[in-house]
Amino acid sequence: MSELILHHYPTSPFAEKARLLLGFKGLSWRSVKISPVMPKPDLTALTGGYRKTPVLQIGADIYCDTSLIARRLEEEKALPAFFPEGQEMIAATFAAWADSVVFQHAVSLVFQPESVAVRFGHLPPEAIKAFLADRAGLFSGGSATKLSAEQARHQWPTIMARLEQQLQREQGDFLFGEPSIADFALAHCLWFLKATPVTAPLVDAYPAVAAWYARVLGFGHGASSEMTSEEALVVARDATPAALPDEQFDEPNGFEAGQQVVIAATDYGVDPVAGELLFAGREELIVRREDERGGVVHVHFPRFGFRIEKR
Repeated sequence: MSELILHHYPTSPFAEKARLLLGFKGLSWRSVKISPVMPKPDLTALTGGYRKTPVLQIGADIYCDTSLIARRLEEEKALPAFFPEGQEMIAATFAAWADSVVFQHAVSLVFQPESVAVRFGHLPPEAIKAFLADRAGLFSGGSATKLSAEQARHQWPTIMARLEQQLQREQGDFLFGEPSIADFALAHCLWFLKATPVTAPLVDAYPAVAAWYARVLGFGHGASSEMTSEEALVVARDATPAALPDEQFDEPNGFEAGQQVVIAATDYGVDPVAGELLFAGREELIVRREDERGGVVHVHFPRFGFRIEKR
């Protein structure tokens, strides 16, 4: 079986979500460190242009977006489950809300001037300017709208008060009793805020939340070992993509297997990926593409939150 290879960087909140997912499953994985900003030539040689962090590689199969990465890891090891039986929709829907709405608040709060001054205080002004310019590009062109720091501060107490109440009344130790994908989707947003003393009090002021957060982070990151991006490219080039899912091809807008298409996120990081559509299932889209450095790869995307168009 091919190794799990995570392309990520240490300060990425969604990468922290993926690392916690791996830790919860108790999985071993290879760690490929990527740049926080574009260009990312070794990564995009695998993805075809998708630039968000993280990306999971298994041989010549490339998985984009943590919502799909979680489902792939569930196939790798069924238990403990991210989607507990009977709570599949509740957990997935809450996770999608946290990954979008709560994350949007966290971004606005982290990038307010007071927090930026502390978070990036060790960097030269040119590096800070380049990072902020990269993020402005990342968050342009999609459906995601910029939330002002003032509005984020205004709404944050409501989010946290509801969470505090839920955790105080829940019989188990996690959001819906037993751990699920919902816990990890929310925890990485708070992890982002905990990174500096300016924003950490927005989490620490809520005792039940702080205790729950510590329990989630207690799952750790599993067992990782370093790998270079060049080595990961060799793995992809030498591997054969896995067989397609044993599920009916279902594309309600008339796209067919073998068709040349473009797939892109709809919210932000909307860089398009072109390839041959191989599969469209309930949760997943797969395109085949070929790169002179990465060879033939299958790039996997969630259906939800991504668009597909004719090439």
